[in-house]
Amino acid sequence: MRWIWIDRFTAFEPGQRAKAVKNLSAAEDYFRDHLPGCPIFPASLLLEGLAQTGGILVGHAGQFQQNVVLAKINTVQIHREVYPGEQLEYEVELLDYRAEGATVRGVARTGGQTIAEAEIMFAHVRPDQTGLRDNFVFTGDLRKLLGLHRLLPSSESAISSPT
Repeated sequence: MRWIWIDRFTAFEPGQRAKAVKNLSAAEDYFRDHLPGCPIFPASLLLEGLAQTGGILVGHAGQFQQNVVLAKINTVQIHREVYPGEQLEYEVELLDYRAEGATVRGVARTGGQTIAEAEIMFAHVRPDQTGLRDNFVFTGDLRKLLGLHRLLPSSESAISSPT
C-alpha cells in the first residue's frame, strides 16, 4: 500500500468493528493540488480511508493470510466536504465474512458529525493467485506501523509479521 490514509486505530474488536482516525494537515499536497484555492479533502481519499480501515479488519479476521482487495463500493453517501485541520474518525463494522471475500459498513465523522457512509465489498486473493510469493497488501511494515502486530497472538505474530 503506497499511501496510508489512517493515522492510528482507536478501537479494534476482532471480527466485529474497528475505529481509526486521520488528521488532516493543511501542509498536505492534496489540499494544494486537488482544487487550487479551495482546499478540501478529496472524496476518493475519504473513501480509501474507510476502505483501508475495513480492509484491515477483514484481513485480521483471516489472520492476514490472504490479500484483501477492494472489489466494489455498493453504496456511498457523502454529506459534506472535509477541510484542513479536521480529524476524520472512521468506524467500520464487519457485516459478512466468507472465503471469497467480505462486506463492511463504514461511517466517517468529524467532530461527531457524519460526513460519509459506505458499504464496501472486498475480495480475498491468495498470494499464489497473483503470481507473487508474498502478501503484497499486509506487509510486516504496514502491520507494525498501524500497531496491528500487537493484535495477533504471539505465535501468529512470528509467522504473520515478517521483519
